[in-house]
Amino acid sequence: MIDRARLEAICREASRIAMQQWPGAGHALKVWDKSPGNPVCDADIAVDGFLKRELTALLPSAGWLSEETADDPSRLGRGLIWLVDPIDGTRDFIRGRTGWAVSVALISAGKPLIGLLEAPSRNESWVAVAGQGAWLNGEKLSASRRDTLTGARVPTDVLPKEDSDLMIVDKPNSIALRIAMVAADRADLLATLRWGYEWDVGAATLIAREAGAAVSDAFGQPLSYNKRDPRAFGLLVSSPAIHRAAVERLADRAQRFSVQS
Repeated sequence: MIDRARLEAICREASRIAMQQWPGAGHALKVWDKSPGNPVCDADIAVDGFLKRELTALLPSAGWLSEETADDPSRLGRGLIWLVDPIDGTRDFIRGRTGWAVSVALISAGKPLIGLLEAPSRNESWVAVAGQGAWLNGEKLSASRRDTLTGARVPTDVLPKEDSDLMIVDKPNSIALRIAMVAADRADLLATLRWGYEWDVGAATLIAREAGAAVSDAFGQPLSYNKRDPRAFGLLVSSPAIHRAAVERLADRAQRFSVQS
């Protein structure tokens, strides 16, 4: 059995390392593009290196998959892997905004076993354990129970015309924090229609599911992890009662965009 207290301490220390470089606290930061429009910063690399060292020491048998580390295909033969985004929401981080988090998940046989999000600029620590529940700062979470799609709260900047019956709420840059909003009943629906990576969502989708939310890809199919290609098309996290209606509303767009991508 993994030492959960030690795991949580490692993630808190990782978030402290990030805060030491966060421009929102007045710190200077070196930023560059990994690819056009895809920024990375010193803090991403520092947090990634710390987590790889400490998590590997905590559980030497586990493989590793992280946004900021070259992929090692040997992970595919491991029953356990660490799935890490050292700073999810880098754009908010480098702008001194609070919509970012350190995301860590332990994946067992293709499914999240433990998920943690540390959002220190918001004073938020999120954790979930498969089959045991999810918590925010020690308080048990219960996800949205909205039963009608119309009026559902969605963390986004703008809504398409066909979704004008929905309601916009605050949108952090971190997709993990947007997912967690559904877990904490701060939003009713989170939907994306693009290709995304496992490390962006592994921890947060477990938190949402353990809080009682429905979680799937854009087509309503279950998510899986530690795949050879660590991507999936789209994400849908919502109150269970509106999940099917959301899948149906997005079906044509999901089909069209997945082919175009």
